[in-house]
Amino acid sequence: MHQVVLSLGGNMGDRLSLLNNARELLTRQMKLERASTIYQTAAWGGNSQGAYLNQVLVLNTAMGAEDCLNYIQQIENQLGRQRIMKWGDRTMDIDILYFDDEIINTERLKVPHPYLIDRNFVLVPLAEVLPDFVHPQMGKSSMVLMEECEDSLKVKQWTDLD
Repeated sequence: MHQVVLSLGGNMGDRLSLLNNARELLTRQMKLERASTIYQTAAWGGNSQGAYLNQVLVLNTAMGAEDCLNYIQQIENQLGRQRIMKWGDRTMDIDILYFDDEIINTERLKVPHPYLIDRNFVLVPLAEVLPDFVHPQMGKSSMVLMEECEDSLKVKQWTDLD
């Protein structure tokens, strides 16, 4: 079995239902070990408008990394993902942050995720569920990466009052 760490997020439609649907679909083929709190964050990258809901999941899977990516992309498509603009609005985005402690660098897949160290919306929930996990390239824990991140976008725990 492999440990895969995923970041889920979206800013279109019923964001909470889409997160819940994504988690349910993922657990049809993977075993959920840990789930972070759901966080609301401002859009990152400059091409999105509405606030995102984000969550990090730690799962176990028998799939290899490429098969895992294929499965994730099927779920994104099933939940209405349209790839129109990089860092644009979306119903669901699922990124592989880590796959075990492997370093993968193919045309389709880069693991650890190349932007995770720059994004509070990833690091805050990641540090919640895997505070001591060491980034295999940076040699720093999730907690240290979060503390060192220069991203100024606010990340707050989401409530249904938001």
